[in-house]
Amino acid sequence: MPRDLAGLVVLDVGKLDPTNSAWEPYRLLDGNGVVVEPVAVFLAELQAAGRSKSTLYSYGNDLLRWWRFLAAIDVRWNQAVQIDARDYVRWMQIADKPTRVHWRRRDGAAPAGSNAGRPGRLPTPGTVNQMTGKATPGRKFAAATRNHAETVLRTFYDFRLEAGSGPIINPFPLDRSRRADRANSHHNLLLPFKNERKGRYRAHVPKRIPKRIPDEQFNGVFAGLKYDRDRALLAFWVSTAARAEELLSVPQDRVKPGDQLIGVVRKGSKALQWLPASPDAFVWLRLYQQGLWLKDAPRGRAEPLWLTLRRPHRPLTYPAARAMFVRAQELLGSNWTLHDLRHTAAWRMAQDPEMPLTDVQFILDHASLTTTQLYTTPSQEEVIAHALAHHERRANSRPLNVPPPAPGYNPDSLDVLFGRRP
Repeated sequence: MPRDLAGLVVLDVGKLDPTNSAWEPYRLLDGNGVVVEPVAVFLAELQAAGRSKSTLYSYGNDLLRWWRFLAAIDVRWNQAVQIDARDYVRWMQIADKPTRVHWRRRDGAAPAGSNAGRPGRLPTPGTVNQMTGKATPGRKFAAATRNHAETVLRTFYDFRLEAGSGPIINPFPLDRSRRADRANSHHNLLLPFKNERKGRYRAHVPKRIPKRIPDEQFNGVFAGLKYDRDRALLAFWVSTAARAEELLSVPQDRVKPGDQLIGVVRKGSKALQWLPASPDAFVWLRLYQQGLWLKDAPRGRAEPLWLTLRRPHRPLTYPAARAMFVRAQELLGSNWTLHDLRHTAAWRMAQDPEMPLTDVQFILDHASLTTTQLYTTPSQEEVIAHALAHHERRANSRPLNVPPPAPGYNPDSLDVLFGRRP
């Protein structure tokens, strides 16, 4: 019988419980508060494979959403079939994302410091910012989110099939054209290989060009900062192209002002890499440290470099740094993210003709040069400006050595007809 997805209500049952244990960073709890053992074993497998804590959190959230959908359709995880997976993908494609009430607003009162009651401060979901051209998160699940969920669930059931404790057939199958024959059996050796493990229910994601912050807007955001710590952070982000988490986890002994280097631990390889930074970044860093040490902040080789400004001094977290960056853009009206600073630094390096693209790849820690080449692609604004300049040159150009018209034609009329004169 067909399932009525239009009237399906998916409740927020269960949760992804964070723990303080390094052996089990996250636990998936069902609606009764019981740990879901199949997911716990799968997350342990990911941890053994070298996946980071953020990857476990991302995979756990996708599995939590799937468990809530199974609870809504009353199907056990090891009894799910392809029809259930197909309906789940359809539900994510058509249904709205669940709206959750903030824990401070459950009593009807707005939280302190919120934008409640201020008209025009909260943008409508899915609207495009007029200054940055970036859209706010919409009410529907994005195509990239659906593809990530499909990959996670297909990997989870592949793992359970190998363990012999899951369903007989993976409910999230591969594409039919990729199962009929051996992978790359008719591949042209002159062309690069493509990823052959493509799911059947994957959505098409349009190719996106990395967004960069224009210089005038970056100067406006930088002028909106209040503290030397925030100025130093932005100067390091926009000059080293380091990821936000990589820079926030730097201790005090990984800074070499004399060599203009700062050491970060890479997200993927976990290797220590020294990155060159601009001179003004170290100037702002020295001003920040001088003012912080006057407040008896902790000093030491293993102490965190970025601390909170108020006592007791604690390591600066990513949510706090993101909130700082959002507050700096309130007067400007933009919605840039911290990761856009990495894109901006990469674009500036890639546009320098005296800097090889392989050096940019090394600084960005990209495994493939193809990923770095994305920063050489012109943006939409640049293409529009070049096209308008082309049309202007065509309009102002005058044909040279025009042959005389045939007898019987008026040359002045032909000039007006072909746009040679107004």
